[in-house]
Amino acid sequence: MFEGQRVAVIVPCFQVAGHLAEVLRSLPAWVDHVVIVDDGSTDDLGAAVEDAADERVEVLRHAANHGIAAAMVTGLRRALDLGAELIVKMDGDGQMDPRYLPALLDPIVAGEADLTKGNRFLRRRPLRSMPLVRHLGNLALSFLTKVASGYWNLFDPTNGYLALRRRLVEELELERLGPRYYFEISLLCEAYLCGAVARDVAIPARYGDERSSLSLARTMAAFPFLLLRSCGRRLVVRYFIRDFTPVALFLIAGALLSGFGLIFGIENWIARAGTGQPTPTGTMLLALLPLLVGFQLLLQATVMDIANVPASSPWRRPRP
Repeated sequence: MFEGQRVAVIVPCFQVAGHLAEVLRSLPAWVDHVVIVDDGSTDDLGAAVEDAADERVEVLRHAANHGIAAAMVTGLRRALDLGAELIVKMDGDGQMDPRYLPALLDPIVAGEADLTKGNRFLRRRPLRSMPLVRHLGNLALSFLTKVASGYWNLFDPTNGYLALRRRLVEELELERLGPRYYFEISLLCEAYLCGAVARDVAIPARYGDERSSLSLARTMAAFPFLLLRSCGRRLVVRYFIRDFTPVALFLIAGALLSGFGLIFGIENWIARAGTGQPTPTGTMLLALLPLLVGFQLLLQATVMDIANVPASSPWRRPRP
């Protein structure tokens, strides 16, 4: 137990037999349960588990590879069945240092957060070990994730080293998590709609000889649509269904005005292209003013959305 609360560590596994035994041996003694989810691996994962010789370990198997999201849903459901109050996700490839488990769990135990996750960017020196391509990709993806999830205070969204409060997991719509490598981002999007407080924890990057099964091409093709869908759902649920706030008014008015100005301006530009006739000042203003006002309204909606990041846990115990 950690500070009197039962801890379960979920380890989704796919082709990581070469690293798993060392990961299991490095887990601290106060971890109560270790749930290994074998997501259709073809390597000798069973031998790695036997080599670790840890009675806390339980192995769940998928007959075929369904992706990390499906593996985590299986693990989360089992962690709930085991009565875990603190649930940690740790990959089996050795990139996640167990020494930082207390740093992830402390804010949850203290009632300051419901979800904590690693952030490799909070410390400058360890970043030197991160490949440049990953660094630049994380910068772009982090901003898009802020927009989609509503957690403007978080960074490094693809960092899968995270911890969850049991009450949050019970509230999550687990069937909405994913697909596949979109798991971490979808978890943030769903946690936001539950009102969960999320915090970043400084955890340095650690890379070895592990090989990622993440396809950059597939990620670049799938993530834009998934991010747009998550953003749209969040805005509709948060600002139109559960409540109707000035943010909703600014979004509607801003979208209509910006759309009118943009479409009107493009149509007039196309109509006059090649004619040699100058565009009347009134026509230019009729396109420009709605566009500028609409942009300002959308910007104001964004500022208000940033101010609405969950700051108080709905499950925090009142002080005696």
